[in-house]
Amino acid sequence: MDIKKEYERWLLNAIADADVYEELKTLDDVGIEDAFYQNLTFGTGGLRGVIGAGTNRMNIYTVGKASQGLSDYLRKNYENPSVVIGYDSRIKSEKFANVAASVLAANGIQVHIWPVSLPVSTVAFACRYLNTTAGVMVTASHNPSTYNGYKVYGADGCQITTEIATEILDEIEKLDIFTDVRTIDFVEGVKDRRILYITDKVYKAFIEEVKNQSVLFGDGANKDLAIVYSPLNGTGLKPVTRTLNEMGYTNITTVKEQEQPDGLFPTCPFPNPELKEAMALGVAYAKKCNADLVLATDPDCDRVGVVVKTNAGDYQLLNGNQIGILLLDYICSQRIKHGKMPDKPVMVKSIVSTDTAEQIATDYGLRTVNVLTGFKYIGEQIGVLESESRINDFVFGFEESCGYLTGSYVRDKDGVGSAFMICEMFSYYSSQGLSLMDKLEAIYKKYGFCLNTLHSYTFDGSQGFSQIQRIICDFKNHIILLGGKRIEQMLDYSLGIDSLPKSNVLKFLLEDNCTVVLRPSGTEPKLKVYISVRSENKEMASALESAISIDIERIANIA
Repeated sequence: MDIKKEYERWLLNAIADADVYEELKTLDDVGIEDAFYQNLTFGTGGLRGVIGAGTNRMNIYTVGKASQGLSDYLRKNYENPSVVIGYDSRIKSEKFANVAASVLAANGIQVHIWPVSLPVSTVAFACRYLNTTAGVMVTASHNPSTYNGYKVYGADGCQITTEIATEILDEIEKLDIFTDVRTIDFVEGVKDRRILYITDKVYKAFIEEVKNQSVLFGDGANKDLAIVYSPLNGTGLKPVTRTLNEMGYTNITTVKEQEQPDGLFPTCPFPNPELKEAMALGVAYAKKCNADLVLATDPDCDRVGVVVKTNAGDYQLLNGNQIGILLLDYICSQRIKHGKMPDKPVMVKSIVSTDTAEQIATDYGLRTVNVLTGFKYIGEQIGVLESESRINDFVFGFEESCGYLTGSYVRDKDGVGSAFMICEMFSYYSSQGLSLMDKLEAIYKKYGFCLNTLHSYTFDGSQGFSQIQRIICDFKNHIILLGGKRIEQMLDYSLGIDSLPKSNVLKFLLEDNCTVVLRPSGTEPKLKVYISVRSENKEMASALESAISIDIERIANIA
């Protein structure tokens, strides 16, 4: 691509969106290069990038081109295709959703669009409920406010596979961004019913499926405990509070500053509930009302962060692995207790999630399936079970990044169902005189203390990708020790391991059951490093984890 010529072409043609046009006129040479050095990458996660002007940005033109490519793919492969569209609370999300709907409808594809911003799981659910061919969710999940994205789902309600993403990309790359995209007026599309608003019947059916995930089976639970909830200015408020209220959890305080949808995220620049900073305002509320549990969901409500009050009266943020093993243990123990465990139960987790989960699963008689990072791979495994008429064998799926799924009603992580099940688990243990910290300590006592950490390193600009690739290559070359621990085996997933799709991921198995995983993010210019350390206690584990991370930064030459 001739960057200068493409920039000048945009100056002539990108006049329909005033924001884009005004930004184009202000770009300097560095800004032009970053905005036009590549087309925004389309993969299994769809599109994701900074909102702005250029081929490497999220705007109405890149969204329109992607939607035209999706339309061409669907029309080539399906008769009478139809698509569900949803969107979150981010800047321009509704506008991008309307652009996608207008392009798809112009290509003869029936569009079903949610009338308000809702969680990503409602798109995954509606794909199956309405028997559509595909789904689109406009979201950038937990990224900062400057980002947006475009996720694509298949007819099974699962994010598209690598093969389908490649076919869609092939169609996208055939198109000229200004001359090849067909569209209609959104309002006219609604009037002539080429674009249909999804009815409340579908939303109610989703809520009922979430409520059906309960595993109390008649057991008592202390549902009057004080709970603080924040949707982090995203889409979770109505579905989460409705579910909890209908299931008897009424002592809920919502964080007012983060209650309503707001794509600027004014009190939480990084709306990721994995982060202590994102949970801080909720914790402040908890201290005022003496709550024992704080929950927060990210903007598209597929991740849940949890803070609990400790026995000493402090507030402790639990990580995704901790919540994952707590939910797994709770669900399995309740199913066993009430005779509800299937004959051949299955738990699915990502390769970067704690191996303690596999130990717990084995003790309860579950088979563990380890998959690559990305909940689409967990969804695919549910699909495999369904194809074998074993859909009820799926018990639990999770990723360490605070994503969980307790049933097969959707094929993606669901913050609505997860928030509900965390509250149920919390209230059940409370009725037994136990806190979540008590249960976690019991798990550690049985299986050993395990410290899991995630380090993210950002590499911005046109050189970022090559820097990440260099680091991955450096780690393939004869590293013997990390943190003083001998490397016993290196697993290079780019070669294909355990029938998994090839992926640019390295996993190092260290002595004493420690592991390190290096993985480029699929949605951000980041290198992610996952460290899992087993030791006698927290202090020893922390010291070892620190030594390993120092070695990693030294080898990678990260300042």
